[in-house]
Amino acid sequence: MSLIREPHRRAFNAVMVAGAGAAYLSGGGLGGWEFAFAAVVTYVAYRGLESWTFIGIGWLLHTAWDVVHHIKGNPIIPFFADSSLGCAICDPVIALWCLAGGRTPRELFWGRGLGRGALRRLPGRGVPKECVPGQGAAHAERGSAVSGR
Repeated sequence: MSLIREPHRRAFNAVMVAGAGAAYLSGGGLGGWEFAFAAVVTYVAYRGLESWTFIGIGWLLHTAWDVVHHIKGNPIIPFFADSSLGCAICDPVIALWCLAGGRTPRELFWGRGLGRGALRRLPGRGVPKECVPGQGAAHAERGSAVSGR
């Protein structure tokens, strides 16, 4: 999901959580509560079109619904008894990613919008100057403000 570019990434994830909210409608075993839950998640997903926080909340709601189905209802995949438990394990991870802003791994670990060469500017990170074009030994021989000469 992080490979989709913004602003489409958030909209795609809102649609995904709306679909997840309706996953048990075809036989979840909790009767009318299935429709009530689907309505709540649909509202949360709609709010998620403008907010990563609501998408994260939607995934947390779905996690709780997965646990309820694992304990009392029917599994999400009828022929795999522990499928709701598996879903309950994966969904909080997606929720945390959404609550963190739904950023790409690069944005999560290296910051948003740092640009080219940003790793050199971060203390304790990056690559040796010899490996960066314009910063190696040949550049230092010419003498530059960057190399301190």
